[in-house]
Amino acid sequence: MGSGPLITDSAAAYRDALPDGGALLGLDLGTKTIGIATCDREWRFATAGKTLPRGKFGRDAEALRAILTERGTKGIVLGLPRNMDGSEGPRAQASRAYARNLEQAFALPILLWDERMSTVAAERDLIGQDTSRAKRAGKIDSHAAAIILQGAIDTLAGASF
Repeated sequence: MGSGPLITDSAAAYRDALPDGGALLGLDLGTKTIGIATCDREWRFATAGKTLPRGKFGRDAEALRAILTERGTKGIVLGLPRNMDGSEGPRAQASRAYARNLEQAFALPILLWDERMSTVAAERDLIGQDTSRAKRAGKIDSHAAAIILQGAIDTLAGASF
């Protein structure tokens, strides 16, 4: 393991960077909002949290720092919006740039997690819970962040058994 934080899309490398586990923050980065989810330090359950309005990175970082500090977060899982064929377009490149900003701001390991279908799954779950369209709009990003984070922690925790 090198010195300092890392940005990776490898669950194995990320797990190696966090050998003792720890609370993680999951982020679903939209153009207007950031969906936030958290998980316990044993990587069992992801829970949808807030949806923050997205602005300049400095303002985003201030809001995220408060959550990271409050939760004692050890790492970040950021959704990576790949195309359905697995290629990366402008949105994925924007997420990678955001990850670099997060790394500089917080010096925490960052896992880029394939988020294909997370918003679709979040919408389906919320409809299944009979959530009204108006309420779904306010919850969709944080619910998608929880789906992204749960997928990551299922892989991270499962690989250690």
